[in-house]
Amino acid sequence: MPRVALAYALGGPEVLRIEERPTGEPGPGQVRLRHTAMGVNFADLLLLRGIHQKPELPSLSGREAAAVVEAVGPDVTSVRKGQRVCYLSVVGAFADERLIAADKLYPLPDDIDDKVAAAVLLKGMTAEYLLHATYPVKAGQTVLVHAAAGGVGSMLSQWAAHIGATVIGTVGSPDKVATAKANGCAHVIDTRNEDFAARVKEITGGRGADVIYDGIGRDVLDGNLDACAIRGYLINYGHASGVPGPIDVMRINAKSMYFNKSNMFSYVTSREIGERMAAHVMEMAAKGVLKPQISRVYALADVARALADVENRRTTGSVVVVP
Repeated sequence: MPRVALAYALGGPEVLRIEERPTGEPGPGQVRLRHTAMGVNFADLLLLRGIHQKPELPSLSGREAAAVVEAVGPDVTSVRKGQRVCYLSVVGAFADERLIAADKLYPLPDDIDDKVAAAVLLKGMTAEYLLHATYPVKAGQTVLVHAAAGGVGSMLSQWAAHIGATVIGTVGSPDKVATAKANGCAHVIDTRNEDFAARVKEITGGRGADVIYDGIGRDVLDGNLDACAIRGYLINYGHASGVPGPIDVMRINAKSMYFNKSNMFSYVTSREIGERMAAHVMEMAAKGVLKPQISRVYALADVARALADVENRRTTGSVVVVP
C-alpha cells in the first residue's frame, strides 16, 4: 500500500505521520505518479506551522519531486505513461505515489539524475527568476547572497559567479565557510562573528553591494539597508527569521535604493514561462553550472527528521527524501 505523510495538527516536524493510503486512478487531466525523489524546503516547515496560510487538516506536505508517470487519465496529451517528470509548488510530494494535474509537470531530461532534479528544480527556478528577471545581474557587479551555503543561496551563488559577478556570501557558522566558497563566493562572511554590513563596505571600498538577495528577512533588514549601494537593489524572497519590516522609507531615500519583496508566482505567469525557466535550470545543471550539494538523503519514513534537521540548520545545500 502506498505511503503518504500527513499532519493532523499544526506544528513542527513532529506532527507528521506516515500512513498507508490508496492513491486511486487519475481523472480527466490527471496522472498518477510514482515518486523517485522528493526535495525538502524551508517552505515545507512554514506550511506545517500554518505560517502565512492555514492548511485544511489533515494536511499533506512536500511540494517538489521527481517521478515517473504510472497512469494517465482521460484527455491528457502532454505526458505519457513511463515518462520521467518533475514538479514544484504542488503540496503532497512526501508520498510514494500521488495524483496530480498533468499541466503541473515538467519533462525531466535523460541526463539529469532524479535526486539532482528534486534538489535543483524549486531552488534553481527561484535563482533563475531572481537573477534574470527580478534583477538581471551582469558581469562585474557585486552581489550579496545571504545563507550562501543553503539550498537557494547555493544556486544563487553558483549562477551569479558563472555570470561573472563578484559574490559575497554570508553563512551562519564557521563550518559553512568552505561550502560557500565552493559555491563561487569570492568573499564569505560568518555572521555569528562579523558585522556583515561593515564587511561588505570594506570589501567594496565603501560602495556597497549592487544587489542583495535575502531569504532570511527580519534579522538582516537593518544590515541590508546599510550594505546596499547607492541605487542598489534589496530583494527579499524569503523570511526564515520573520517577515522584514516595517522599513524606514527615508533610509531607502538616502540611497535612492530599490526594495523588492519577491515571489516566484509573479514571474511564472503561464505554463510556457514555467517550462522555459525549468528547461534553463536543467540546462545549467547538465552543464555543471548548478551543482546541488545534496548533504543528506533520508527515507520517506524519516521525513520528519529531515525537516527537523533543516529547521535546526544541521544541513547545508540540499536535502532529499527517497521512497
